[in-house]
Amino acid sequence: MFPLSHMMKSFVRVGTLKIIDADGKVHVFSGKPGPNVTMRLTDRSLYHKLVVNPELHAGEAYMDGRMSFEDSTLRDFLTLFSLNRLALGAYPVQKVLRGISQKFRKRQQANPVGKAQQNVAHHYDLGNEFYKLFLDEGMQYSCAYFTHEDDTLEQAQRNKLRLLAAKLNLKPGLRILDIGCGWGDLALYLAQLEDVEVVGVTLSKEQYELANQRARDAGLDKRVRFELKDYRKVEERFDRIVSVGMFEHVGVHHYDEFFKKINELMDDDGLALIHSIGHMSPPGTASPWMRKYIFPGAYSPALSEVFEVVEQNSLWVLDLEFLRLHYANTLAHWIERFEKNRDKIEAMYDKRFARMWEFYLISAEMMFRTGSQLVFHMQLSRKRDAAPIVRDYITDLQRIYKKKDQDF
Repeated sequence: MFPLSHMMKSFVRVGTLKIIDADGKVHVFSGKPGPNVTMRLTDRSLYHKLVVNPELHAGEAYMDGRMSFEDSTLRDFLTLFSLNRLALGAYPVQKVLRGISQKFRKRQQANPVGKAQQNVAHHYDLGNEFYKLFLDEGMQYSCAYFTHEDDTLEQAQRNKLRLLAAKLNLKPGLRILDIGCGWGDLALYLAQLEDVEVVGVTLSKEQYELANQRARDAGLDKRVRFELKDYRKVEERFDRIVSVGMFEHVGVHHYDEFFKKINELMDDDGLALIHSIGHMSPPGTASPWMRKYIFPGAYSPALSEVFEVVEQNSLWVLDLEFLRLHYANTLAHWIERFEKNRDKIEAMYDKRFARMWEFYLISAEMMFRTGSQLVFHMQLSRKRDAAPIVRDYITDLQRIYKKKDQDF
């Protein structure tokens, strides 16, 4: 099973990985006490492929059934993988390959106008009925905010909307731009909470159509509208700008373009709020499997990559908050609902698609639970005093909004 066996000896520092190779021979790799995983490989080519590109080929092998697990689960394996990821990164072959991958970052994260819409369609236009099977009732496809351990997914997503609204410091008459508006839940919430006008832009046709229908059904279409448009094509100015779960799709080499546009669209006393996935480790590249099958062109930045460009665009960072385990808990809820509806999903697509999404959701949870991923809220403005200088207002407004939003 060489060279895979050689890499596994360096890789497994925590837990035990038992591999049954294509000839039925058992290989055991152990470290400190941890997860116990038994993996069966039925394709000999994986002995080399998993060394050259472990993330890509492990995902593909699971999707195709060439990798399976006995007396253990995919979750067990991905937990073991996450716990040992630093040891894998230190393996000499992986060091060299990571350096090569870094040289192609610009191409991997290219999201020019037009190409960005293709990348978004790849993921978000799978069909609204699919996303309804595992998201909350408002169809929020981003990190929830769990103020209590026993919060339901719906409660946690409402908590998140309330937190975002408080950081936007709403006032009657404000005009708000929602960049990457999803299925419209945030825009509709803001308009229900306060007498504001909201414009949401998305590149997903499925999201655009459903969001506008929801606005009409709620009787809010005179104050809330959604457009099928790249944010770079927006020309109006706004008092508030909010973007939730969209910055991950911008790409490092488009950050200057993004923050320049934010500055251009925001009024002098305005506020912008960016909710994005990031990571606590140095700049890197996105998972090759994730880029190929789930989010082409996507990348979750290191904070150093964001601050540098914010500074160059003369924007004040008024507030910065980190949501650490909240996305891991969100994903756990999504996975539970996904598995309850797995038969429906396989009927809509096929078993390979279901295994692909299972791999994606669980690996994402592990990245937030034991890996380097986090979620950050960055509040920006042209002026240092555009928001109250003591952040107690965020907590105070959440309490006020909680009383108000119980009516809708």
